[in-house]
Amino acid sequence: MPSISRKGSSMPESPIRKLVPFSEEAKKKGVKVIHLNIGQPDIETPKVALDAVKNNTLTVLEYSRTEGSETYRDKLAQYYAKHDIQITAKDIIVTTGGSEALAFALNSVLDIDDEIIIPEPFYANYNGFATAAGIKVVPVVSKIDSNFSLPPIEEFEKLITPRTKAILICNPGNPTGYLYTREEIKKLANIVKAHDLFLISDEVYREFTYDGKEHYSILQEEGIEQHAIVVDSVSKRYSMCGARIGCLVTKNEAVIRTALKFAQARLSPPTYALIASEAALETPQEYFDKVKEEYQARRNVLVEELETIEGVKIGNPKGAFYCIAELPIADADDFARWLLEEYRLDGETVMIAPAAGFYATEGLGKNQVRIAYVLDKESLKRAVHILKQALTSYIG
Repeated sequence: MPSISRKGSSMPESPIRKLVPFSEEAKKKGVKVIHLNIGQPDIETPKVALDAVKNNTLTVLEYSRTEGSETYRDKLAQYYAKHDIQITAKDIIVTTGGSEALAFALNSVLDIDDEIIIPEPFYANYNGFATAAGIKVVPVVSKIDSNFSLPPIEEFEKLITPRTKAILICNPGNPTGYLYTREEIKKLANIVKAHDLFLISDEVYREFTYDGKEHYSILQEEGIEQHAIVVDSVSKRYSMCGARIGCLVTKNEAVIRTALKFAQARLSPPTYALIASEAALETPQEYFDKVKEEYQARRNVLVEELETIEGVKIGNPKGAFYCIAELPIADADDFARWLLEEYRLDGETVMIAPAAGFYATEGLGKNQVRIAYVLDKESLKRAVHILKQALTSYIG
């Protein structure tokens, strides 16, 4: 029998989606599953974006331009200018989701067996993208006790080898909700300049910052223009996860030229989704203000409720809409599966994402879970109540 590739065999499963069959089986039995496992917001997509598709008069659904239309990229540049990021349309390649932007970035700046340093825990699919590109993830551990802040610069320095080509961060972070400070970005800037590395920043949660704190992009940092690559997306910003439109942004012309070749190989991003995304740029600021206020309130409820559970430790997020919780158990994978297969409270259970899949270091995160606070406040309270009762039963 023909065998599949070593690359295919080594591709990691998604810790977020691998439990879906158990969730679906529970639902078939009439169980209500409250989803804390996936970052699918319940916030409504801006009406202006949906109307642009509904009212469209296209008679032929043509290919779009490989790098995205010039009008859309011009408007994107104007959007970034509002965030004190000075770029032009030529610095942008529109992609099929932020995922493709990251894949283009990795394949454009790293060769097979090259190394990329990533603070862990990190978005689980970074492992998958790295495997697909044939590159090695070198993790540097950030800890829940320090709220997942940037590890000491000395820890980065220890990991740099002749094969190291880039550092990748997510800011604000998925799965931790950590928001990097201006000072931390400057420290990273000094490292990439000193060692001639790329700094790739996944900034898809830029709008979601709390407690009066502001996001500081690597594209705002002077002196690293040739090192900085930003990955972005409309998915979370406009609650348009299904649109699958993102972009790669950099002032490094060689990176743009190279990424464009990868983009040409996949032809073009989806036309209707581009129409919706361009229209979404007209979304008024009050939309974002209300969404941020709602997420901050949800975060507060989630953290307050989790703190009532004995033995639970929480990383307090300053951005995005996730948090990592450390539970008084040995194996979060087993607990998450048990919740779906066996535990019921008044016909309900909860679905969580085991956090081990967000680490590259074997053994880390085994007793941690990622919780997405994308549900309304009452649902979050109910979910944590179920989780609290479930832990008592599971430990007992």
